Amino acid sequence: MNLSERAKQLKTDIPALFLALKSPETPVIAKILAGITVIYALSPIDFIPDFIPVLGYLDDVILLPALISLTIKFIPKEIFQNCKAEAEHIWQSGKPKKWYYAIPILLVWLLILWLIIKTVFFYRITK
Repeated sequence: MNLSERAKQLKTDIPALFLALKSPETPVIAKILAGITVIYALSPIDFIPDFIPVLGYLDDVILLPALISLTIKFIPKEIFQNCKAEAEHIWQSGKPKKWYYAIPILLVWLLILWLIIKTVFFYRITK
């Protein structure tokens, strides 16, 4: 499968994961992973911002497909196939852009920033 085919597959896999998330037959662990994957995919903020050379794009090229693949492994095949068929044309007008999808990623960055500040402050006190 070449890169353009994989990109097209991602456009149907993400909405299919969203539909699987809402399905009552989907196992709990798959719902948790699907929630994380969908939030990360739709968030306007990445864990590693795109303006950082190489690393910024690697998280989109590696992390998102890895999350999708992992989540699909936990969803029963028949449920995922039904969700994928239903999701074929769900985002023809483009993916939704909601600011609240960025909240979990912002919280992670704030936690990292807080830990850095706390570490620097603690280091200054102990000197």
